[in-house]
Amino acid sequence: MTRLTEIKFFLGEYGDIVDRLVHDWKKSKYLFRLWERDTSLWSSKPEADIADRLGWLELPGKIDKEAAVISKFVKTVREDNIQYVILLGMGGSSLGPEMFSKTFGEKPGFPELIVLDSTHPAAVLAVENKIDIERALFLVCSKSGTTLETLSFFRYFWEKVIKITKRPGDHFTAITDPGSPLASLAEKQNFRAVFLAPPDVGGRFSALSCFGLLPAALIGIDLEELKTQALSVVKKASAEGDEEKSDSLKLGAALGEIGRNRDKITFFVSPSLLSFINWLEQLIAESLGKNGKGIIPIVNEIQLPVKNYRPERLFVFLYDDSEIKASRSFENKLREESHPVISIKVNSKHEIAREIMRWEIAVAAAGSVLKVNPFNQPDVQLTKALTSGFISKGIGSAKNNGEVLKEYEVGHPGFLSSTLDSWLNRAQPAAYIAIQAYIAPYGKVYNGIEKIRKRLLEKTLLATTLGFGPRFLHSTGQLHKGGPETGLFLQLVDEPETDLSIPGEDYTFGSLIRAQSVGDFLALKQRNRYVLRINLGKNVLNGLHQLAEIIG
Repeated sequence: MTRLTEIKFFLGEYGDIVDRLVHDWKKSKYLFRLWERDTSLWSSKPEADIADRLGWLELPGKIDKEAAVISKFVKTVREDNIQYVILLGMGGSSLGPEMFSKTFGEKPGFPELIVLDSTHPAAVLAVENKIDIERALFLVCSKSGTTLETLSFFRYFWEKVIKITKRPGDHFTAITDPGSPLASLAEKQNFRAVFLAPPDVGGRFSALSCFGLLPAALIGIDLEELKTQALSVVKKASAEGDEEKSDSLKLGAALGEIGRNRDKITFFVSPSLLSFINWLEQLIAESLGKNGKGIIPIVNEIQLPVKNYRPERLFVFLYDDSEIKASRSFENKLREESHPVISIKVNSKHEIAREIMRWEIAVAAAGSVLKVNPFNQPDVQLTKALTSGFISKGIGSAKNNGEVLKEYEVGHPGFLSSTLDSWLNRAQPAAYIAIQAYIAPYGKVYNGIEKIRKRLLEKTLLATTLGFGPRFLHSTGQLHKGGPETGLFLQLVDEPETDLSIPGEDYTFGSLIRAQSVGDFLALKQRNRYVLRINLGKNVLNGLHQLAEIIG
């Protein structure tokens, strides 16, 4: 028998408002309308990109069918002694698989899953140096089949594979939508297999489709148990369900109602659940951050003394058995200071599937409250368009209404210190700081950036976020440009010591990630955001240390 995941709501002054909303949803038959794909839940007029994006509701019921095909594929992979599965993808195509990999780890006798979603040449080279290409399977993952980063990764590793075998396609498998350019490419190049995802499921809602299930099965995760956990949520949120008994709907009502006044949802989680929160960060940010509205996910931020938190945050705690006692004291202090708190206990790793469905329903419901379409991403294309222009024309064309790209260096501490102060002084009420790191995501680099993040938080008491580029462009990037106009953006770039050519293209990975950072810089400027761009130079760790010292 499946144990229920425990969720408790301590909403204070918002409790009655949330309960009334759920009661109103019951009277209007919210769940029935959700399963009927009633677009009026989010928009006063019919919208195709809502009605055609609700297939995720039905994914748990289709896992058995998916598993039958996937299990046969996994068997052949293991028989061929594949030791590494390298997933080439971005956004929902990579965050879901990474969540499963870091939560479960690979089972003995199954391949290791490596996710590549950074175009920094050092990150690409690190993957190449780690693997034995003769024992590698590359999963080329893109819903549209046109994702620039994914296709660049493919071209690079295809060139490596054709040098060691006459059957390079055996080392590649595609996951994409039916009829996409990637599906055609896979057929032309005789890929080992092509898995076609439901076209009515958006990328960030695709973790329980083949985009997430195939990588999960390849590392030995039991899909049957994932199905059981996910269906337990669907049962309580079915078309015939009782809205007032659905934890998912109450969670959505809380996100939406509290989010009107407290737009920072701050997560404190057990280490084993951090990768789930990284996936959830995209779901919340990209679904709800648009039309000048949004809820800003704050992930992996250090704890402050409770008295230092402003009344702008909703706190969510996710515990496993190892951490629940250690964090209760801090949670209780927040409640005593009248901060709204939601507490969730996850009893087993497989309950990740339960949380996936719970939060997907909740985020969709929160979109109803905030009056936004949770299934589109209208502001993502701007950075893509600017990036493409800079790749073809060169970075020298990076101008925005005559304003040339401004970039500062850590080698001028006095000047940079005053520039930092001026940038911080632009903070509006309820502002937040977003650190955007267009550098390779190594452990020591991450620790250096976290030190900077900690100092900015303690200096300003402003909520902080951290994303590595270009990964976050497919995650929180929508929120940054389409959400509340309260962000201060710290963009960190470097000068890669080694660059890598992309076969068939006249640009390198180094020029690609630079074009992406410049494109995002100017996209933010076009949205009237305050952006400070700092070049850390060739020695990134030293540059990060200098920047931390400048911040103080």
